[in-house]
Amino acid sequence: MNRIALMLVAGTLIISVACGKSDAEKQADEAAANLEKASEALSKAAEGTGSAEDLAAGMKSLTEALKGDGKTVDPVSFQSLEALLPSLSGWERDTPRSERMTSPVAYAQTEAHYSRGDASLDITITDSGFAQAVLAPFSMMAMMGMNRESREGYEKSVTLDGQPGFEEWRNENRDGELTLLVGKRFLVAVKGSQLPGAGTLQDAARAIDFGKLAALQ
Repeated sequence: MNRIALMLVAGTLIISVACGKSDAEKQADEAAANLEKASEALSKAAEGTGSAEDLAAGMKSLTEALKGDGKTVDPVSFQSLEALLPSLSGWERDTPRSERMTSPVAYAQTEAHYSRGDASLDITITDSGFAQAVLAPFSMMAMMGMNRESREGYEKSVTLDGQPGFEEWRNENRDGELTLLVGKRFLVAVKGSQLPGAGTLQDAARAIDFGKLAALQ
């Protein structure tokens, strides 16, 4: 059975043991439990070993996981996110594009474009504020449970310096994307084209201080 979804969710939404959990963290844990139920049911359906009732239950759990209970926190300032955009040796960085929204969905985001000859990178850092509407795309990638490799490239789950995520790579244009979830809350996305190899995506992501990012309040 392919358990990529479970690995991503379990690693991403791990229970906090330091202090009492906030309402938003409890929401994340509840979402993890619902995603686990959905993953099991949908995996059985894909393998033909589950019943129609199992599939219906899985879809219900998925809906509940993405819906959440509305408990979120205010996103940090976009300036705080900008401060964590890395300087990459040998790359030229454009002026970041940033914004913070409080309604209808609260989030903050910064994005910067990097270039080196024909190669390009785009790094985006997003504060979801634990809003499931923002985290849903990542959750859906996790639910796909994909770990595929071909002559064209690959799509697979990864863990980078303790941060769980999903990576795609296409050989023809040497382009790809790496998405990580940091501190159960922050999304880091690195997209690139005309790169020497997929390792460039991970090197760029590692240039971000994940500890400082996770500690933002």
